[in-house]
Amino acid sequence: MDLQGKVAIVTGAGSGIGRASSLLFAAHGAKVIATDITGKQDETAAQNPDAITAVQADASSEADVQMLVAKALELHGRLDVFFANAGISGGFDGIFDQTVEEWERILKINLIGPFLAIKHAGKVIADAGNGGSIICTASVAGLRSGAGGPAYTASKAGVINLVRIAAQQFTGSNVRCNAICPGLIETGMTEFIYTKAREKGFEDKIGQLNPMQRGGVPNEIAEAALFLASDRSSYVNGHALVVDGGLTSSHPYARQRFGQTAT
Repeated sequence: MDLQGKVAIVTGAGSGIGRASSLLFAAHGAKVIATDITGKQDETAAQNPDAITAVQADASSEADVQMLVAKALELHGRLDVFFANAGISGGFDGIFDQTVEEWERILKINLIGPFLAIKHAGKVIADAGNGGSIICTASVAGLRSGAGGPAYTASKAGVINLVRIAAQQFTGSNVRCNAICPGLIETGMTEFIYTKAREKGFEDKIGQLNPMQRGGVPNEIAEAALFLASDRSSYVNGHALVVDGGLTSSHPYARQRFGQTAT
């Protein structure tokens, strides 16, 4: 899955899936703009400074996304791939406990961020006439209820349908737009789940609901992103690629009854 000569932007690149993807893209020949709001993108770039440039930015800010696209063109003269990966969970409070402000924050980062990537990066890639790939991180939570909080779930469902409509609106441009739907992956976002399980001696229970009986690791999602970024996926478009160990083949969960607090 050669990315030689391609230029990619990866958001949320300071840790987890974004860091793993930045490093994997670079290892396969891409020049990468690794961006994060936290400052940790510098640590990612330090692992391959010849191929990765660190830029601090807010993936949900239109001005920052425009800046990232301009930076790719300034440094490398082109843009081929945008992996809109940045996101937050927002916790597991129920609908009746969440505030409008919490919903606005979660939707801005998780859904408006990918929209901005499609709007600005997609236009530049399409205008160049060489085709390219836009990848957005969704979630199994966007497919069915029971895998995240209400605002998070709604935002990820929005991402899945966003890439579908974007794929249609890029008709004739050879720009592909797809989503990845991870299951339970050990990242900063899910750290509290893993920490709690380990503290209670339940680490062997992590991922027990999926047929593979384990959680995933960031590089397993990065491999899916690499496929979608590469020409190997040249006929994959408007698709939500599920990488969850088989969880959504059934997607069992414990229901939260009306009036109960999520645990």
